[in-house]
This record gives sequence, C-alpha cells and structure tokens, in this order.
Amino acid sequence: MARTNLPFTQHEYDVRLAKTRSAMQSNGIDVLIVSDPSNMHWLTGYDGWSFYVHQAVVISLNDPPFWFGRGQDAEGAKRTVYMRDDCIIGYPDHYVQATDCHPMEQLADLLAGKGWSSKVIGVEADNYYYSAKADQVLRHALSNARFLDATSLVNWQRAVKSEQELTYMRRAGAIVSAMHRRIAETIEPGMRKNELVAEIYDVACRGADGFGGDYPAIVPLLPSGADAAAPHLTWDDQPLANNSCTFFEIAGCYRRYHCPLSRSVHLGRPPQHIIDAEQAIQEGMAAGLEAAKAGNRACDIAGAFFTILERYGIIKDNRTGYSIGLAYPPDWGERTISLRRSDETVLEANMTFHFMTGLWMAGRPEGDWGLEITESIIIGETDAACLADVPRNLIVKD
Repeated sequence: MARTNLPFTQHEYDVRLAKTRSAMQSNGIDVLIVSDPSNMHWLTGYDGWSFYVHQAVVISLNDPPFWFGRGQDAEGAKRTVYMRDDCIIGYPDHYVQATDCHPMEQLADLLAGKGWSSKVIGVEADNYYYSAKADQVLRHALSNARFLDATSLVNWQRAVKSEQELTYMRRAGAIVSAMHRRIAETIEPGMRKNELVAEIYDVACRGADGFGGDYPAIVPLLPSGADAAAPHLTWDDQPLANNSCTFFEIAGCYRRYHCPLSRSVHLGRPPQHIIDAEQAIQEGMAAGLEAAKAGNRACDIAGAFFTILERYGIIKDNRTGYSIGLAYPPDWGERTISLRRSDETVLEANMTFHFMTGLWMAGRPEGDWGLEITESIIIGETDAACLADVPRNLIVKD
C-alpha cells in the first residue's frame, strides 16, 4: 500500500533508525522491543489509538524493523508507517485481554523464528505501555535470552529536533496561542468550567494559521482558587467564582508534536501574594531564559530560576521543566531531561523544553493557591526562542 501522508521523509526515518541502532550497539543490545507509542511513531510513523492493547516496533541491528500489534490495527499500520506490508505483523484477536494466553507469546515465537531466542533483548521496562505480565511472558518464553532495561534509549535519540519537527512544534505553538486568546476573550465569573473547556477544545481542534489541531496528550488542567494548589486537576461543571485565580495548563498539538503553555487568569483584583508571586516568576523566567543556550546545562536554567524564587522567599520543591516534542497520552513530556538543579545534561541547539515555572502553594498563611505562567522554548546557540506568542503575564479581568 502506498503511503502518501508520512510526516517525515524516508531519509529522516533512516537517520532515526541509524541513531537507534548505534545506541543499541553502545548498550550491548541485539534486539530492541519498542512499546512506547511516541517512540513507535518517531521510528516508523505509526499513528493510531491502539496503545490500550499490546503492540511494539521491533528493531534488530541488521534486519528491517517490523511492527507487531493487534490484527485489526495492522490496517492502521499499513496506512501510517513507511515499512513494507510484510513488515507489519498482526496477532489474532483471541489474544486481546485474554486470561489464558498473551500476545507476547506470539511475539516470542516471532523472535525465535528469526533466530533471536538467545540474543540480548532490550525492553522499555519502566514505561506506561509495557506491563509486568508482558515482561513475565517474554522472559518465560525466551528463557535463553538476556533482557536489558532500555526504557529511555529511543527517547534520548529524540532530544535534538530536526527542522521539520520544529516546524510542527511552531504550528502547535500557534494553536496553543489561539487557545489562550480564546480563554482571555470568553472567561467571566459565572461561566461554567465545562463550557470554557468546550471553547478550548474548539480552538484546539480547529487549529490556527490554516493547520488543524490534533488531540493533546493531556487534557486541559484548570483548577481555581484553593484547588490551584493541586497541579493536575481537570474541570467540572461548576461556575467560575469572582475573586479567584485559575491557571490554564494546556497544549497545542500538530501531527503529535506538542507545545504546552500555561497562563493564569484572576477574576477580580488579585491579592498581594499573587502579585508578588507573579513578579518572582517573571524575574526567575528571565534569568532562566538567559541561561537557556547551547553549552550550558539543564541545571543552569533551573539554578537561575530557583535562585530568584528563593530571594522572594518562595520554595518550589519540584522540577521547573522537562524535554518536550512528540507525545501520546498520558504525558506530553519526553521523560528524559529535567530542568532541576541535579540534572547536568548539556544543552544542545534545537532541544525543546517546557519551562514549567508553576507554583502550587498549599498550607500557606494566606491560604492555598496556585499560579502558572510558563513557556515552551527552543534552545539556540546564543539564546532561547519561544514556541508560542502569548503575553507573559497574569491576566486580570475585573
């Protein structure tokens, strides 16, 4: 079947495969089983909502990679991956969510049939999509193989973005910018949160600048008032109250590439602790962005930001950012580099991060509250560029 809508050129897929094989060799891995859908997509183009069942892309050092998944999803693979149809292998449906058999039995037979039953096999062991049962079945069926944890092996190959990837992320940035403009235009006291989320999704799907939006890996997060001290609450059908602050952590998504961005809206005049916190975030972000350039380290961004917060007497006991790019639910982070004082990863041009400067303040004398003003950035040789274009300030609607 001819593939006519691949997101990248064959050359780019070839480069990605070569990088992955080089990393496999460096880690002593003969065969790599890739179950993370973001990594599957990055390596082959596969795109489908099928990650609730067992599936994988299998890479050896020499043979062509192959896609393995549910039989009915093989049709989706034929329409989205660059590989030949004979490299797309579906398993029978009686394996799906069965208690008396498991898809990994079939995968083990495939690997044995290729002469790989005694090879060193890498698996993404600490991954949302690779279960303890899958690991148990594979190890039992391939008892002569040696298994290694290759959880982040492919993720690390994705850290530096190509020009095409950056184009997609900038389009996602335009979408999230439009989403925040819609929030600022429509939010008002008494508006039910679910109605505001409908406005957010309307823009997220319609897109921006002629490019339609994809579904994001995380749903909109928008807690208000005291609930904003909890960073990962979603929404309900209750009306927005006056004299309260709501942060909006959302992302634009284009062809699976994400641009997260947070802004906060205060309905009514903000209290002094919110004004002071915004000032601390603004100064800290300016310091962190100044350090966000090739040759510096992830910890340099974090240290610059945290030092400013501490001058204001604010303690943020969580990381202040993470690598982003291609993603599927439940997370839009790449699960590699973190912007924290202990991460000494050297920054390279075209790495991309969500500079997550959010404050979630529980147990404070003034009560519980939260504030998020963030940026998604591209690391440059001499400075950082923002992927979105939204004024970096607290939005106040009296």
